[in-house]
Amino acid sequence: MKRVLLKLSGEALAGERHTGFDEATCLKVAAQVKELVDEGIEVGVVIGGGNFWRGRTSENIDRTKSDQIGMLATVMNCIYVSEIFRSVGMRTKVFTPFAMGPLAEQFTKDKAVELLESGGVAFFAGGIGHPYFSTDTTTALRALEIEADVILLAKAVDGVYDSDPKLNPEAKKFDEIPIQEVIDRKLGVMDLTASIMCMENRMPMLVFGLSGENSIVNTVKGAFSGTKVTV
Repeated sequence: MKRVLLKLSGEALAGERHTGFDEATCLKVAAQVKELVDEGIEVGVVIGGGNFWRGRTSENIDRTKSDQIGMLATVMNCIYVSEIFRSVGMRTKVFTPFAMGPLAEQFTKDKAVELLESGGVAFFAGGIGHPYFSTDTTTALRALEIEADVILLAKAVDGVYDSDPKLNPEAKKFDEIPIQEVIDRKLGVMDLTASIMCMENRMPMLVFGLSGENSIVNTVKGAFSGTKVTV
């Protein structure tokens, strides 16, 4: 694979703190991505905002405003993690779908692809710029726009299961599963909008646990113990 879109959950980056950032975790991610970039693999990154904001659980805030706060949470995450990446020797740029002055650059496909082709890492923050769309949708959309070969879904669990492994100790993990089955069984790999986008545009996914040793590099290089979602 030549170009990948890496989706990181905000909660995973928070580590055991469950909020904010765990710098040691972010440094481990950065070291792995640098290994890939040094070998010529182009990497785009989307980060969720759950370590700062999960506004959908509140009934006291307008949904549009709640989602806008979530968009800003992803901007904070991308700025932080991009700086961690820079600290280990990578070039990065944060793109947002809306103008943010000196904080980020407004996204265009041409600018993002130019950065990737020159060996830089592109961070896609701020969602798609509209409410009612999750970072899952952002992940699918940006992966398609930059013509990624695959989406890497780094999650708190180590793959796709037939039920929640936290609630069901007998839950079965899939080594491989078609995206259509994921949608039909509502397995929650991504939200429905993102899953349908991936199905219709034939964008495969590799789902794995971020906490596994060297998990990102192993996934890209084939030493993969998660779930392959086929199209």
